[in-house]
Order: sequence, then C-alpha cells, then structure tokens
Amino acid sequence: MRGLKGLNDLWETARSVLPLVLALAFFQLVVLRKPIKNVKEFIIGVLLSIFGLHFFLKGISMSLLPLGDSVGENLIVLERKWLMMAVAFVVGYFGTLVEPALKALALEVEEISIGAIPDKVLIHAVAIGFGAGMGIGVYKILNNISYVKVVAPLLLVILVLIFFAPEEFVSIAMDSASATTGPVNIPLNMALAIGLAKVLENVDPLLSGFGIVGLTSVGAVISVLILGILTRI
Repeated sequence: MRGLKGLNDLWETARSVLPLVLALAFFQLVVLRKPIKNVKEFIIGVLLSIFGLHFFLKGISMSLLPLGDSVGENLIVLERKWLMMAVAFVVGYFGTLVEPALKALALEVEEISIGAIPDKVLIHAVAIGFGAGMGIGVYKILNNISYVKVVAPLLLVILVLIFFAPEEFVSIAMDSASATTGPVNIPLNMALAIGLAKVLENVDPLLSGFGIVGLTSVGAVISVLILGILTRI
C-alpha cells in the first residue's frame, strides 16, 4: 500500500510539471520553430525535476511543517512577547537565506549591476526584512490585532520610502519580496503562525494564522528600499 501511495504521489508531482514542460516544448518546436539543443540532457533534466520536486515536497511535509507547527504551539511557554518575536525573527531570517529563488535573483542583480550590489548584501537585507515581518506577524497574533491595522501603516512606510530610494532599488525590492515566498519559507512560517494561533485563547487561527507571509513580504520590500537609501547616502 505504501508503495502504491508513493507512486501515486510521484505521479501527482509529474502531472504538475509535465504540462509546463509540454507547453514550453510546444512553443519552442511549433511556434518558434527552434530545435531543442540537447534532447537527452533535456529529458534527464525533466526527470530530475520531477523526482527532485517530489522528494523535496515529501521532505517538507515530514520535517519543516510538523516542526514549524510544534515550535508555534510551544512558543507560548516563553511567556515574554519580545522573546517570541525574536524567535520568529530568527526563523524568518535563516529560512530566507536558503531560498533558491532569492539566491538566483541576487546573482542576477549583482551581474546586471556589475558588482555594485553584491548578492550577499541583498540576500541579508531581504532576510532582515523578512525576519522583521515575521516578528511583526507574531506580535499581531499575540495581541489579536486586525490585519488592516498592521498592514496599512507598513504600506504607508513603503510609499514614503519609494520617493527616497533609487529607482532601481524599487524594482529590486518588489521582486525580492516575491522571491522570498518560496518552498522553504511559506510552509515553515505558516506552520509556525498557525501553530501559535491554535493555542491562544480568543484567537481564531483562520483569521490570525494566515496573512503572515504577506507581512514578511512587506518587510522585505521595506528593508531593500532602506538598503537603497543607505547606498545613496
């Protein structure tokens, strides 16, 4: 039974990857009329993508999701709110450092800027903003604050910073926020937030547990805009 379930899960992963592969191959071969340069390497790459994504998702469900949920449920034993926020910041910070999409973006930024914006500087700036957003999200959950009351002031801060930050950093900030919401951060931070919301009294996990990923993205935008202002100074 486990073998059949494993094959079924693998097939589900393949079903999510193959349509994209077929669509790209169709445009390349039929619409653009360009050959695929290395067919053998292409096929091997598709298979590696399917198996890699399958094992990654399986690993996430077996490790990060239950661990994040457990950490969130037990954060309350720290008692002090600032300690809980500090833990959330650390989790968000280190989770951001391993996001593959952010690394790819940072390398592209470094290349296009001819080294003016080093990839490590951008990655750590985004990680700080993401961690800060995570801490704010935990504070929101602990105090059962309305999402609008937290997001509105942060969006106002972004609008103000945009006027002072270099134009190129505005675009980078928006893409950085998207790059941080990857396969590591989303399950880990959502599990932590929902786990915390479930153990608090008078807190609805559906209302308070979700939305924290948006706050982390806002935090990432703010941190990159501030980085841009600092480089100008």
